Amino acid sequence: MSRTSVTPLDILVVGGGAREHTLAWAVHRSSLCAKLFVAPGNDSTPGERVDIAAHDVEALTAFAVERGIALVVIGPEVALAAGLADNIAAAGIAVFGPSRAAAQLEWSKSFTRQVASVLQLPSPAWAAFESHAELPAALSWWRALGDKIVVKQAGLAGGKGVVVPLDDETCEATIRSFFTTGPVVLEQRLRGPECSLLAFCDGFTARPLPFAQDHKRLGEGDTGPNTGGMGAFAPAPVPYDLNELTAQFIQPVIDHMRANGTPFVGMLYAGLMLTADGPKLLEFNCRFGDPEAQVLIPLIESDIVEIMLACCNGQLANTPIEIRDATALGVVIAAPSYPATGPSLGALRSEVPDTDHQLLFRGNAGGREYTAVGIAQTLAHARTAAYDLAATVAPAGSRYRRDIGWRAHGATLSSYAAAGVDIDEGTRAVDQLKDSVEKTHTSSVLGGIGAFGGTFDLSEIMGMKHPVLVASTDGVGTKVELAARAGRYDVPGQDIVNHCINDVLVQGARPLFFLDYFASSVIRAEQVAAVVNGMSIACAASGCVLLGGETAEMPGVYMPGAFDVAGTLVGVVERERLLPLSTIAPGDVLLGMGSSGPHTNGYSLLRKLFDWLPLDAQPEPLDRPIGDALLVPHRSYLNSLRAALEDHGLIKGLAHITGGGLIDNVPRILPPNCDAAITLGSWPMPPLFQLVSEVATGLGTDELYRTLNMGVGMVIVVDAARVGELQAAIPEPTYIIGSIVAGTKRVQLG
Repeated sequence: MSRTSVTPLDILVVGGGAREHTLAWAVHRSSLCAKLFVAPGNDSTPGERVDIAAHDVEALTAFAVERGIALVVIGPEVALAAGLADNIAAAGIAVFGPSRAAAQLEWSKSFTRQVASVLQLPSPAWAAFESHAELPAALSWWRALGDKIVVKQAGLAGGKGVVVPLDDETCEATIRSFFTTGPVVLEQRLRGPECSLLAFCDGFTARPLPFAQDHKRLGEGDTGPNTGGMGAFAPAPVPYDLNELTAQFIQPVIDHMRANGTPFVGMLYAGLMLTADGPKLLEFNCRFGDPEAQVLIPLIESDIVEIMLACCNGQLANTPIEIRDATALGVVIAAPSYPATGPSLGALRSEVPDTDHQLLFRGNAGGREYTAVGIAQTLAHARTAAYDLAATVAPAGSRYRRDIGWRAHGATLSSYAAAGVDIDEGTRAVDQLKDSVEKTHTSSVLGGIGAFGGTFDLSEIMGMKHPVLVASTDGVGTKVELAARAGRYDVPGQDIVNHCINDVLVQGARPLFFLDYFASSVIRAEQVAAVVNGMSIACAASGCVLLGGETAEMPGVYMPGAFDVAGTLVGVVERERLLPLSTIAPGDVLLGMGSSGPHTNGYSLLRKLFDWLPLDAQPEPLDRPIGDALLVPHRSYLNSLRAALEDHGLIKGLAHITGGGLIDNVPRILPPNCDAAITLGSWPMPPLFQLVSEVATGLGTDELYRTLNMGVGMVIVVDAARVGELQAAIPEPTYIIGSIVAGTKRVQLG
């Protein structure tokens, strides 16, 4: 179909929310639109407003016939469920929107699940219950499932008829409550990021738009109750082919509905969850999403009316759909009581800027009242444009999420290097400087470069037969930026001391003294005192003397407010007790000791990963705000291992899991003919690392376990026959995480 073959038409857009404002905005811009009507529209929609409710089928049909409307575009699901498309089509008018029978995919969740089962679409376990009499059966099904579930109203609920209970008590109460309003669908709770797959359909062909990602929960970090959607962006970085997922989830439904005599014409929207087992179907919607429409429609370069007419005429396969090379992000501005009903917001704080990269779409009074949309070449720039617009116009009392798009970094980062840190380059640097450093060594130096700390034979220490000094110098790294943002200056002080203690501990040494180095753009006494106090706390806990240090003020070198912390620790050990022992051999067991968090490594990745998430947000499954979870001090293992180290030979080797994770650190203590076989899942993964695993969808397993400790901060090598003895000597839980096997000095993850 070419544009020249169609005379401009009078068009009616049905609905009054932000989705319909966006549709009306796009239709009004079309060269194929002669006159635009919107029913009921809102104060900002273009065209002529018609005071008819979206669900008033008879009145809307009569209006369309009377005014000679040539195309009706249906926005809300309530109009589809009421059968508006059927009446409009029966009047001989082209309608973009499915029949009531086809729209059953949305207004009946049990119907959707039945279709998904017939077509074998990947889906969660589910069960449908029609009446309150089936409450016992529903509770029984849930308990037998043995997993967390999602409780859904079977019919339309404006995107809010879904509850994700966090505990059994809430779950049972929700099930009981939902049965008072009608049929209920229970589904196994899936885990992973969500994405929205929307496709134009003409009954035969499905043509997708770019992936979008909605933010359904009310609060930052995807917390709080479900809503109709608090923001969205597109294209979303989904690690699957768009056309392949369309062929898997959309096209089979189009074929099935046509074969059953209910062809689907309009927009079919598959809500997918990207689980560890692949994409799975959450739901179908039979119209543009809200707020997905607000970010997808502005990206359509082609004439949207031409596309809709092609859907109505079965010509979609031959109609081009051009998409702008850009990104759009939308932030929903809601009334303060939303998602509960309440008073509407007042007037906009200022006029809407007249730009081509900022759009404001009007929604429903007292609910999601506006969507501020930014459009730019990159997601970061689109996000800035959207939030700048929201901050400029949002009325007093508005609520909106501050983290729209926060999961995007996790899907786009494929390595630690992508966050600005190249582990391989660091290794190459060590290799290149090794010869120069070793030229300075004498026979007193017992450890080579690349070990956790330098070792120096100092026989003069009284009371020891053959004392060896072990030294470690390190820095806190980019964790200091988070500490500065949060005002937690004591944390890097503890971090640097405990990091260095652990680095000498792995060679069997106890700490003697610590020297610190603090540098910043401008010296502030309170800040320095807080950092040094953290060092003092860590030193006192380990029986180490904080001997002194250096404070440097370097304006122009450090950004305003930035600082850095480093230090050197010296410890001592009897030469015969130096670790690792030469007796490490295949058959030995690996024990893991829990970390307190990421410690001081991987923060360039973590800061990038959670860059758009406020520090006070608490996404599941965290038990504390994200800022607190990231700023737990690096723990020391000295006191927990002190007794075990007194029994010479009980511990064969220790590996402190720092930069390089399990993959790069454990090999440091292995003989050339040994590998470490580590069993993933053999220790409890702390909530923060569970979240990282869920969000960092672009990182492979090896990259994750090479960048972060993932919950294991110290690995111990022990003879298989002495595992129980060692575990009894350590006053905290330890976990058998693998064993030593024959190999070539590397880690095998399995």
